[in-house]
Amino acid sequence: MSVARPAPEPRSAPAPAVQTPALTARVRGARRLPLVLCAVVVAGLVLSAWHPKDPTTWLLETVWVLVGLPLAVLLRKRFPLSDLLCCLLAAHALVLLVGGHYTYAEVPVGDWVRDVLGLDRNPYDRFGHLMQGFVPAVLVREMLVRTSPLRGSRWLAPLTVCACLAFSAVFELLEWLAAVSGGHAADAFLATQGDVWDTQWDMFCALIGAIVSLTLLSRLHDRHLDRLPKP
Repeated sequence: MSVARPAPEPRSAPAPAVQTPALTARVRGARRLPLVLCAVVVAGLVLSAWHPKDPTTWLLETVWVLVGLPLAVLLRKRFPLSDLLCCLLAAHALVLLVGGHYTYAEVPVGDWVRDVLGLDRNPYDRFGHLMQGFVPAVLVREMLVRTSPLRGSRWLAPLTVCACLAFSAVFELLEWLAAVSGGHAADAFLATQGDVWDTQWDMFCALIGAIVSLTLLSRLHDRHLDRLPKP
C-alpha cells in the first residue's frame, strides 16, 4: 500500500534587491566619477592644444590620450574600468598633456624643481617615465586579473612588471625612429637634454614606477576590482 506524498510547495520568486540610500548614492557616484574625469581630461586636452611650444611634439606626446580616451569611452559598458584605474589614467593623461604643451625639457614646474634642488636638468621627463611605469602597472594588472586565471598567482606581479618594461622599451624604439626620421627636429620629443644614457634612465624609471605601484596599490586595487559589476 503506497502512502501519498504531500505535493511540494511552489518556490517563491527571489525577493528583489533592496536599494538602500547608501547603495544608491554609491552607484550614482561610481557612474559620475568617469564622466567627471573624462571632462577634466578633455578640458586639459583643449588647454594643452592652445598654442603649444612645438605642434609636432605636442601631437607625438599626446597621441596616447587622443587614442586612449575615445577607446575607454567606447568600451565603458563592455569593459568598465575600476575607479582607481580611471583616476590614475586621468592623472597620467594630464602629465602627458603638460609635457606635450611645453615639451618635457621646458616644463616650468620642472625648471623650478631643478633650481631648488640644484639639478643638472629639468626632471619632468624623469617624472613622466616614472608615471609610464606607475599607471600602466595598474592597467596591466587589471587586464590580467579580469581576463586570465592569474588573480592570486605569484606570477601576476612579475608578469605585470615585465609588460610595463616592454611597453617602455617600445616607446624608446619609437623615440629612436623619430630621431632617425626627424633628425634635430625631434630633439624636443626626445628630451634627452644632453644625457647619452637618457634611454636607459627612462626605462629604469618606468621599471621603478611599476614596482612601486604594485607595492603600494595592489591591495587597494583588489578592493576596487571587487566593486565592479560581475559579468
